[in-house]
Amino acid sequence: MTSTQSGTSALSPNDEATRAWDGPLYDRWVSFRDVVTTGLVDHGEEGLRALAPRPGDRALDLGCGFGDTARRLCELVGPRGHVVGVDVAPRFIEAARREAADAGVDNASFEVVDVQTGRLPGGFDVAFSRFGTMFFASPVAALRNVRGALAPGGRLVMVVWRRRQDNDWLYRAQTIVEAMVERPEESDEPTCGPGPFSMADADTLSLQLVLAGFRDITLRRCDLPITFGRDVDEAVDLCMTLGPAGETLRVAGERAAHQHDEVRRRLREGYAEFEGPDGVRAPASTWIVSATAPA
Repeated sequence: MTSTQSGTSALSPNDEATRAWDGPLYDRWVSFRDVVTTGLVDHGEEGLRALAPRPGDRALDLGCGFGDTARRLCELVGPRGHVVGVDVAPRFIEAARREAADAGVDNASFEVVDVQTGRLPGGFDVAFSRFGTMFFASPVAALRNVRGALAPGGRLVMVVWRRRQDNDWLYRAQTIVEAMVERPEESDEPTCGPGPFSMADADTLSLQLVLAGFRDITLRRCDLPITFGRDVDEAVDLCMTLGPAGETLRVAGERAAHQHDEVRRRLREGYAEFEGPDGVRAPASTWIVSATAPA
């Protein structure tokens, strides 16, 4: 992902993912923001409990998006603390700055940074990410950069998706769409990077953190249901727009447009069992990952 900050390459290996997150994916996240943000809150709060920031801490929010997690961190570190939110996509950072200002939050700042290649400020007591680290093309380089931004003994907590089979709300849509729609080998549409399940394997992720220089690495499984639609139609719209199924359809473009009605019908059938009085709610599973920078 390309940063606008000085010191990063204008043509980084992550240029395509940056264009995706700052372009079509931003527009799509805006469309489903209320549903997605609400659905992710419970897993994010579990991660924040593991992080346990203290009043006065300096906190780094990785892949901050619209800045809602950064604003939550601001509450936890209090007025004597400070939070820096970073994201690769300038449009997300613009929104985060605007919304923090509108909310009267004055102990947060936001910067466009490619965590893999950009310059991060240093001396943070804690670093946190809610689903913001799975799209790194070079995860060891990114995590090493994060470790360098932490003060000695500083702590990192990430919330990442576990294996796709334990997240049927995404995986079911992926299998239905991939059985019907052929993903083209070449497309003008930018892709989002490795994808949401790139950190699902505990052994691989642990090794990445070790190679990045972290210690005291723990992964705790967190199983909490997620609401991803107020009704089946909204859930289907979301999964045809975001996630692995949404990306396949987006990259296929007009070549798959004639299949959308049938895709929608099959998704409606696939999600019917999840619909209840509180919306469309399905099992979801994450890792709460904790690690420490060497003292």
